[in-house]
Amino acid sequence: MKVKTLILGAGAAGLMAAAHAGPDTLLVDHAKAPGEKIRISGGGRCNFTNMHCDFDNYLGANPHFHKSALTRYTQWDFIELVSKHGIAWHEKTLGQLFCDGKATQIVAMLMAELEQAGAKLWLKTNIKGVSHNGAEFSVRLEREGKSITVTANNLIVATGGKSIPKMGATGLAYDIARQFGHTVTDTRPGLVPFTFDKDRFAPISGVAVDSRITCNGTRFDEALLFTHRGLSGPAVLQISSYWHEGQEIAVNLLPTTDLESILKGKRRSDGRKSLTTELAHHLPARLVDHLAQSMDFKGNLGDLSDPRIAVLCEGLTAWQLKPSGTEGYRTAEVTLGGIDTGSLNSKTMMSKTVQGLYFIGEAVDVTGWLGGFNFQWAWSSAVAAGQAVSKPGLPARPS
Repeated sequence: MKVKTLILGAGAAGLMAAAHAGPDTLLVDHAKAPGEKIRISGGGRCNFTNMHCDFDNYLGANPHFHKSALTRYTQWDFIELVSKHGIAWHEKTLGQLFCDGKATQIVAMLMAELEQAGAKLWLKTNIKGVSHNGAEFSVRLEREGKSITVTANNLIVATGGKSIPKMGATGLAYDIARQFGHTVTDTRPGLVPFTFDKDRFAPISGVAVDSRITCNGTRFDEALLFTHRGLSGPAVLQISSYWHEGQEIAVNLLPTTDLESILKGKRRSDGRKSLTTELAHHLPARLVDHLAQSMDFKGNLGDLSDPRIAVLCEGLTAWQLKPSGTEGYRTAEVTLGGIDTGSLNSKTMMSKTVQGLYFIGEAVDVTGWLGGFNFQWAWSSAVAAGQAVSKPGLPARPS
């Protein structure tokens, strides 16, 4: 079987690429249904992009690579597509956009676009091998118990990273990249909860607070959630992408409260009140009780000296914690690192060394923040590759 373009992986990036790659396109995936990660994302409502999508919301060895694709296909372009299909949406917090209904609406939208473009989708199809003879690609597939070889002028790899292996995630994209001489940077779980030894926070599992978490010069002001295994919540997931094993994080449990001024004022006006009672006005009582095991919360407000107030405030606003690790790819929302962008054309996502070979989405060394940024990278990189194979006017190679 011969096609112009073969796309591997029917996730967000693969579906979007198929919708832009032209009619002689085949999209294949081993799953039973397309867009499985879309379906489970955002609590089943799909945080499909972010209104404040900016270049600074992305990590990667090359801090400029992602700019071209994100500029040429923006969050506003995707919002327009969503609205065109009559999908109601809303902004939740910090520019995060969600469907009013179910995430499956986004999958249905992409399928409708794919079908309108004349592309075909094969599910329950396993990839057994990829080769290139200098002119075209040959991909061995197994479908319905039969072995099928598909040849294609263009091969777009959109099989994602290693995150959430129970959804079928593998390192296939990295294997294909290495096969064709591309370098793959070190990969690790991103947007992932931290773990701590000895179930350190199990007694306060379920307690949540607004926080500011800092690591390696980056900080996030969002919610923190204590769990049986450690720490989670948006602030933790965000900072995990900047954390490396063995490092500490600094946690501010009162980012918007001037606790030092409050305690000094209360010392004068309400000196007989216990310190723990006052702290419970600003933090959850269970958290105060837990912190009292390692911090000195004894006595009344009237007994506090200025030096003790300073030490107390530092403990609550610059709490130094060293995670033992993370929950790994099992719960990670993304994979950090990936295919080295130095070997890819930023305008088309095509390999600089193999004509017609493209890598898009999570497989590439571009990782966004929590909040719809990774979906936007999937849409933007997919459109770049899809248009490159369907519109010959676009540059095929960097100048």
